[in-house]
Amino acid sequence: MAYGSDRESFRDGVGLIGRSWAMLFASGGFKVKLYDIEKQQITNALENIRKEIKTLEQSGLLKGSLSSDQQLALISGCTDLKMAVEGAMHIQECTPENLELKKKVFSQLDLIVDDKVVLSSSTSCLLPSKIFSGLKHVKQCIVAHPVNPPYYKIGLSPVRILKEIDGMILTRIQYAIISEAWRLVDEGLVSPSDLDTVMSDGLGMRYAFIGPLETMHLNAEGMLNYCERYSEGMKHVLKTFGPIPDFSGATLENVHQAMCAHIPADPAHLAARRQWRDECLMKLAKLKSQMQAE
Repeated sequence: MAYGSDRESFRDGVGLIGRSWAMLFASGGFKVKLYDIEKQQITNALENIRKEIKTLEQSGLLKGSLSSDQQLALISGCTDLKMAVEGAMHIQECTPENLELKKKVFSQLDLIVDDKVVLSSSTSCLLPSKIFSGLKHVKQCIVAHPVNPPYYKIGLSPVRILKEIDGMILTRIQYAIISEAWRLVDEGLVSPSDLDTVMSDGLGMRYAFIGPLETMHLNAEGMLNYCERYSEGMKHVLKTFGPIPDFSGATLENVHQAMCAHIPADPAHLAARRQWRDECLMKLAKLKSQMQAE
């Protein structure tokens, strides 16, 4: 994505994703205007951003060459849509996953933007053709799925989806893992905590550096040899996968209780754990960069 330092990036929606986008843009030296219909939401977002950027600077994990104060000076808030997008070259929508809401936002933007600004949605599941249908600026519209949290992920390895599909590539893979994880817990084969350990201490360790296809390639004498060896076994196991879970009932309560025993579901504990996660991601990103440079 390209921005000009003399112009502004604009975002709609100031939740976790929106705040992270704002921090990312500011780390590159670009002016950012946070837009929301509620002034208090903007006030809260600016305060959360200030705290997070200061913490990142203190821990040596702040992105970009600017200081925390310089980055914070680039971020402001606005409750007037027209004023918010004035002079913008990139607009990043971050509203909830509600098709009608997103269509409404982009219809409003369509009436006031110029023919050069990029109109981008953070949607993870909705089809671009449905979100942007009927807009006169449709050729300027894209979906740029950020991978939560954007500040710690975006800008590292961009990929392009070649055909429109329900859900982004990462989302579809993530849902496949969640679905089988849920079934395994539901069928009493593993506890929720042990299930997460399989990923965090097992598959996740490997997938942090290489993907599933390269893993196949390396786990035999190349891809052809892997499929020759293991395709029948994979098909046999895959046939035992159950239907799509409904993510409710006793299994939901079981998983919820297990998660709360590890991390209580109150704002303070969740925020602290997210901060720990984000610091881990930043450190992992630095390690990957060092490994790739060697």
